[in-house]
Amino acid sequence: MPHPSVTAETYPHKPAFIMGGSGEMVTYAELDERSNQGAQLFRSLGLKAGDHIGMMLENNRQFMEIVWAAQRAGLIFTPVSTHLKKDETQYILDNCGARLFIGSHALADVAEQVRAGSTGVQHFFMVGGIRPGFESWEEATDRQPRTRIEDERNGVPMLYSSGTTGQPKGVFVPPESDDVNTAHPLVESMGRAFGFSDETVYLSPAPLYHAAPLHYNMMVMFQGGTSVIMEKFDPEQALALIEEHRATHSQWVPIMFIRMLKLPQEVRDRYDVSSMQFAIHAAAPCPVEVKEKMIEGWGPVIVEYYAASEGIGVTIIDSKNWLAHKGSVGPALVGELHIVDDDGNELPPGEVGTIYFGGQQARFKYHDEPEKTAGAYNEKGWATTGDVGYVDEEGYLYLTDRKNFMIISGGVNIYPQEIENLIINHDKVADVAVFGIPHEEFGEEVKAVVEPINWADATDETAFEIMEWLRERISHIKMPKSLDFHEKLPRADTGKLYKRHLIDDYRSRHAQDREDEH
Repeated sequence: MPHPSVTAETYPHKPAFIMGGSGEMVTYAELDERSNQGAQLFRSLGLKAGDHIGMMLENNRQFMEIVWAAQRAGLIFTPVSTHLKKDETQYILDNCGARLFIGSHALADVAEQVRAGSTGVQHFFMVGGIRPGFESWEEATDRQPRTRIEDERNGVPMLYSSGTTGQPKGVFVPPESDDVNTAHPLVESMGRAFGFSDETVYLSPAPLYHAAPLHYNMMVMFQGGTSVIMEKFDPEQALALIEEHRATHSQWVPIMFIRMLKLPQEVRDRYDVSSMQFAIHAAAPCPVEVKEKMIEGWGPVIVEYYAASEGIGVTIIDSKNWLAHKGSVGPALVGELHIVDDDGNELPPGEVGTIYFGGQQARFKYHDEPEKTAGAYNEKGWATTGDVGYVDEEGYLYLTDRKNFMIISGGVNIYPQEIENLIINHDKVADVAVFGIPHEEFGEEVKAVVEPINWADATDETAFEIMEWLRERISHIKMPKSLDFHEKLPRADTGKLYKRHLIDDYRSRHAQDREDEH
């Protein structure tokens, strides 16, 4: 895999990436120059290989320029979610030991708060403008030479978990080699599996601070392809960009499919998506009916994988095999797949347990948290992120949910994802979350919270309609005991549902109600 600097020499005018909304284009020559200048700036400030930096940026051109500057300077770089507030951002910067922080003028309020409360960060920069206490990233890099630093080293990202199940954890996977031309082995294996090449045109609809978009865009540029990066996901704009740029590859999460499918048929039919060769999706189990409709509409180009930021393993499944194993995320592509019970025993096909991967690739650690790292591995050296599922007789993996979100009601294990995947198909539902709330007799009961397509439908009549519709499709044991409406469920731009926020809210309400009773 050639470094983007190699493509800059051979095809200097080729677009490395294009911003989808503005149409702003950055060539490989420009990317090489700007990343060289960024690396030079890092060295001028005394940052050496292995040092940490933090960045909080929306999707913009500077994001990828900074990433490649850090990569060739041997830095460990941590993109921070743009949805985090001051305390959360401060925690991550303190935890990773960031020496430098790059904020955005578009997110200046949080950046200023971080600047005021910071003790460990020594250098503060801002893109798109400046605020007091910040230097202009653009002006500072403009003053630097465009030549390569003499001591290039291979830097890597260290991303933090979203904190949906507790305090964010920094996931660190060391580089395979100090050579800047060396991509992560998972990047290489995924690149081969999905046919990435120098002819790839990749549509990137998700925030770059998220693991998958970041790694996929880096993979595209390692291959010498072109990325089309959306500033923010919009279902119709995504279809328009596929047609405009003749995109060959794309990467999605299920909620994006759902929002595209909720567009009127005449809108979807307006755009030519026939250039798409691989529409890759992951992050959560895709409802079967949703995926069936996507394959019907786009053809057998829908490919799913299961992986995690920890890089412990990968499964993959194409459209043909999925149609024969509906609901599966595929057999293992990287790593050895194991399903394990709470006592550490490996389970046979068909039985639900915690998903583990074995193999040399499972070598991550949670930054500065040895106990959590140790807790992710068992005595055999297999690693888990806490997801739950089962395999069939052919070794195809099926996800049920995260262990943390499993509902235990009257001693019965209930997996919310199964219920969510059904409710989302109702024609009045835009989004849904299912979780457990306290129950005096059964321990927990099933609660459903729905975001309707039209708020005018947030009525008792609609709730009854959805519940009766669901009752025909699921066992009574798994039926929600009640259904509420929310105008907007708490989802990240990545598509990840912040279910923990809802759970905490409902549990605090329950506790208050109990207190009021007494």
